[in-house]
Amino acid sequence: MSIESIRAREILDSRGNPTLEVEVWTSEGMFSAKVPSGASTGIHEAYELRDGDKSRYFGRGVLNAVCNVNNLISPSLKGMRVDNQKAIDDKMIELDGTKNKSKLGSNAIVGVSMAVARAGASIKGVPLYRYISQLAGNSNIRLPVPCFNVINGGKHAGNRLPFQEFMLVPMGAPNFKEALRYGSEVYHTLKEIIKERYGLDATNVGDEGGFAPNVTTPEEALTLLVDAINHSGYQDVIKIGVDSAASEFWNPKTSKYDMDFKNAASSHLKGSLKDGEQLMSRYIEILKKYPIAFFEDPFGEDDWENHRKLTSEIGNKIQIIGDDLLCTNPERIKKAISEKTVNSLLLKINQIGTLTETIEAAKLAKEASWGCLVSHRSGETDDHFIADLVVGLGTGEIKSGAPCRFERLSKYNRLMKIEEELEKAHRANGNLFEFAADEFYHF
Repeated sequence: MSIESIRAREILDSRGNPTLEVEVWTSEGMFSAKVPSGASTGIHEAYELRDGDKSRYFGRGVLNAVCNVNNLISPSLKGMRVDNQKAIDDKMIELDGTKNKSKLGSNAIVGVSMAVARAGASIKGVPLYRYISQLAGNSNIRLPVPCFNVINGGKHAGNRLPFQEFMLVPMGAPNFKEALRYGSEVYHTLKEIIKERYGLDATNVGDEGGFAPNVTTPEEALTLLVDAINHSGYQDVIKIGVDSAASEFWNPKTSKYDMDFKNAASSHLKGSLKDGEQLMSRYIEILKKYPIAFFEDPFGEDDWENHRKLTSEIGNKIQIIGDDLLCTNPERIKKAISEKTVNSLLLKINQIGTLTETIEAAKLAKEASWGCLVSHRSGETDDHFIADLVVGLGTGEIKSGAPCRFERLSKYNRLMKIEEELEKAHRANGNLFEFAADEFYHF
């Protein structure tokens, strides 16, 4: 089955911003994908092409990326077999010709790559997750532990909380379906606690479905989560993940981390500024007091030294995850492995731009005995590609926001369906699969 044509169109994501939908047409039908987009983006990510025309969508239109799919990528890939994923991805990289995909746009390239993978799975007669596992050479099919972003701060919220995400990690659940139930129950319990302590307005949800109560410190947010977990009776099975997104509160003028960066009245005052050592001490104290599963982006995107120090100090106890630091980029991952900078990778397919490169990044993490957390973006669609991706790669962990908002739930609901399929296959012919549970950080 070969590509006959590829068409793209401009659609809107969950934040009301333009993104792309891509359709790959073959003799057997059409296969599509919708492209996610981040709000808190690292400077080392592949380039997301925007039009810059202020008369449309405040300059955030993607008509140029659409044009690149229709007029440049489509004729170049016409006639190529859809089950040759690497050749197709390599062809687009060659056609782009830049280091960061800035000519065609990573948003144009990744939409094609995802849609081609769906076509490839179809020609092989297998679900997408099976096809991805074949592409990756992975036999360890397993369901991931979901990480639910339920309290928002940082760039995702209007409160003064510096850290961006506080997540429920139900690593003690027996299967994915129960993990989702645990997360949902704690989420609703948390809503009632927040309403009681901060008022009804504090229960409005953000881009990823989490709450943004008027809290100012990480400890206050963590205490809320612990109270909700304990009240729900899950204190022995749910831990907490923290995404600091520290690049957002790094102050280059002072070379310090500004823990009150969103408060214009007192921002940059001496008391709110922390150097790397002081911030590291804060993380170590948090780990002593709260049931932490991981810290993500605890320092800035080019702060290799402090990432390495923190990993050396507590990396034997929890995951230290690189997102903005690594950007799913194999070259940066290799450097981090060599220098022992972190011990886990955040995997975002649109950060690097093709499925082939995403698989390469995951393989590097696996070879280094790292963890690997597959992630959504703040600007999402109802496309649930990453649900199949995390199962196919067997990484064992996924974050796709709170158990709220359909663009988030589409991934979790897809994972429940995959779990049912795998259970049925196991009963029928003994095919093995597992739920990652408390081994989620190894794959």
